[in-house]
Amino acid sequence: MKLRVLLFLCAVTFNSFSQNNVLVFQSDFGTKDGAVSAMKGVAMGVSTDIKIFDLTHEIPAYNIWEAAYRLSQTAQYYPAGTVFVSVCDPGVGTSRHSVVLLTKSGHYFVTPDNGTLTLIAEQLGIQEIREIDEVKNRRSNSNESYTFHGRDVYAFTAARLASKTISFEEVGPKLPNEVVKIDYQKPVFEKGIIKGGIPILDIQYGNVWTNIDKKTFGNLDLKSGDWVNIQIFNGSKKVYTKKLQLVNTFGQVPVGTEVCYFNSLLNFAIAVNQGNFSEKNKIYSGATWSILISK
Repeated sequence: MKLRVLLFLCAVTFNSFSQNNVLVFQSDFGTKDGAVSAMKGVAMGVSTDIKIFDLTHEIPAYNIWEAAYRLSQTAQYYPAGTVFVSVCDPGVGTSRHSVVLLTKSGHYFVTPDNGTLTLIAEQLGIQEIREIDEVKNRRSNSNESYTFHGRDVYAFTAARLASKTISFEEVGPKLPNEVVKIDYQKPVFEKGIIKGGIPILDIQYGNVWTNIDKKTFGNLDLKSGDWVNIQIFNGSKKVYTKKLQLVNTFGQVPVGTEVCYFNSLLNFAIAVNQGNFSEKNKIYSGATWSILISK
């Protein structure tokens, strides 16, 4: 009986981590040339059964932090077994590791280990990491190409993994369960003040998104309609201070009004109703940006 239970649990664990033929691409390449299409072509050359999706290819050039954030924003909505490729790789061809991370949620991430995995490792947990063996997992006749690992290594390896052409163990040697991390301000509550980071902008509208979640915000005991004291910093320089009203919807205030609200990820955010808060106030995002909020 105990043996049957053990075998059942092993089967459940295996199935939860099994690849599902879904492959999701992210890069800072843009779509003006053929780079993204080339990666997809390599993947389809491995297997035409793969279902390919785009997360985004509009990561600002070399912005590893934003690549890290977009993965954490999106990956949780894909089923276990999905393979993600993220290529924001200013150190291409150098000694940084090329890896595949398997999370505790059963998702796979194929990427350079350059900080891109900072938030995913925290959010979904590290089950195991393997370094890509480029002798076995590299596109044929590409050894003299040093600057397009997205095509020659990552897309090729990811497609082989997603299609179950190779197992996770066949990716390459196992590494310690650690990733290169980018330092950033995590949300903390102390002495009536919440301090958090501004990891990203809602770029289409210029809204400022923080990483202060509703649970942390709850320490202030504020509700919709109340006013919130806000200070925003870039490094040690204070660039904005104001008291804004907390709303549930933008329709609660006139057009052009600055407000605070909770975004679709249920994190504290700031906006101008039908305007662009970021451009208006010259406030941007990244690991150097932080925010203080209080009653």
